[in-house]
Amino acid sequence: MVKTPQPRGELTEALLAALREPVHQLPALDVPVVAEPLADEDLNLALYLCYELHYRGVPGADPDWEWEPSLLELRRRLEEPFEAALREAIPLPAAVEPDVMDLALRAIEAADDAPSLSSYIEHVVEFVVQRSAYQLKEADPHSWVLPRLSGPPKAALVEIQADEYGGGVHERVHAQLFARAMDAIGLDSRYGAYIDHIPGYTLATVNLMSLLGLHRRCRGALIGHLALFEMTSTGPNRRYGNGLRRLGFGVDATAFFDEHVEADAVHENVAAVDLAGGLARQQPELTRDILWGATALIAMEGAFARGLLDAWGSGRSSLRTPLGSSVEAAASV
Repeated sequence: MVKTPQPRGELTEALLAALREPVHQLPALDVPVVAEPLADEDLNLALYLCYELHYRGVPGADPDWEWEPSLLELRRRLEEPFEAALREAIPLPAAVEPDVMDLALRAIEAADDAPSLSSYIEHVVEFVVQRSAYQLKEADPHSWVLPRLSGPPKAALVEIQADEYGGGVHERVHAQLFARAMDAIGLDSRYGAYIDHIPGYTLATVNLMSLLGLHRRCRGALIGHLALFEMTSTGPNRRYGNGLRRLGFGVDATAFFDEHVEADAVHENVAAVDLAGGLARQQPELTRDILWGATALIAMEGAFARGLLDAWGSGRSSLRTPLGSSVEAAASV
């Protein structure tokens, strides 16, 4: 994260003030009851910051904050309403036989009726800014589950993640390809550069992955989330790449999206059959969790898409604060 974000309420104001100080025991910060934990600005930024200590850190924060018990206690109190809202909105699906896990995942995919963002590529600049909250750390939340797996599911995950990390070639790492796309359309590709622009409902999509990745009890849900992520990626990314070409952008802008068309076409069956199906066969007690994670992805991505499309449909920016004039010029291409 290249800069410390601005607070969005009393909670993040207190948390950011504490992180600027040497590590100490936090007072019991008030976690207010909010109407929409999956979209609230203050709660989601606070949770995002707590998780960011496990990624690349928060500017000005001592690295030892990562494991300070009082900060972990605050994170737990932030996670409770966030996860409770998820569990209320997304009931635990019925169990299925492990051997039909891939078919159950495809049924979840087929039932998805969320609007398609890839049909609105003219808003490319805002879309890329919104996605940067995750894509600049792409694959990292899912990699936390690696030491929690064994045997065939672990091998399947390594196969997928190896591609996500470019097969060991820095220039092909998917997060680096996304940064390259940001540069090509006139955006700042530094990690976290647009955090102040990104709304709470977008941060929530990333907080979901971090929550699932950091808790071993959620390993099945994280696998379901990743499996459906890979299964639903090819079509939209093909449309994003083609849309960028229609807008006159070249290979620097399209390489990220084109790579996902090719890679995720291969990953789709690996994710559904070998990863999710393999884990279900190995640990049948996790089948409902796997399906819940897949359903949670669909629900959160649907809320994300509706947030953007509602804003664009009413002639508003989907971002919390406007972008600079140079970026606005790029948006008009």
